[in-house]
Amino acid sequence: MRDPLAHLVIGCAIEVHRRLGPGLLESAYEGCVADEFKRRGVAFRRQVALPVDYRDRRIDVGYRVDLLIEERLIVEVKAVEHILPVHRAQILTYMKLLKVKQGLLINFNVPVLVQGLKSFLL
Repeated sequence: MRDPLAHLVIGCAIEVHRRLGPGLLESAYEGCVADEFKRRGVAFRRQVALPVDYRDRRIDVGYRVDLLIEERLIVEVKAVEHILPVHRAQILTYMKLLKVKQGLLINFNVPVLVQGLKSFLL
């Protein structure tokens, strides 16, 4: 991955994983990655509401994007045994709904973080 923003985000995630290791809840990793972003001056929003447009109405159904970086990169944080097809479908759908072309799915429940990284482009 050659995108500088994605590279920076992955660096932040690696730092968090290096310090904490696997075995915590997703919320812990999300909070710590957000702290890394703050320390490095990265613009982001956390738990961004994602309403669904249905027919002629926008409906808030409770979906939240974990992290939206500089309004152009979605990061979904997981702490699961295995990434499943539903996790891939989730981030791709979030990207389409927010009209964001790039996404990262980061599973922290792995021995080495690069094993838990998946990149997506629309």
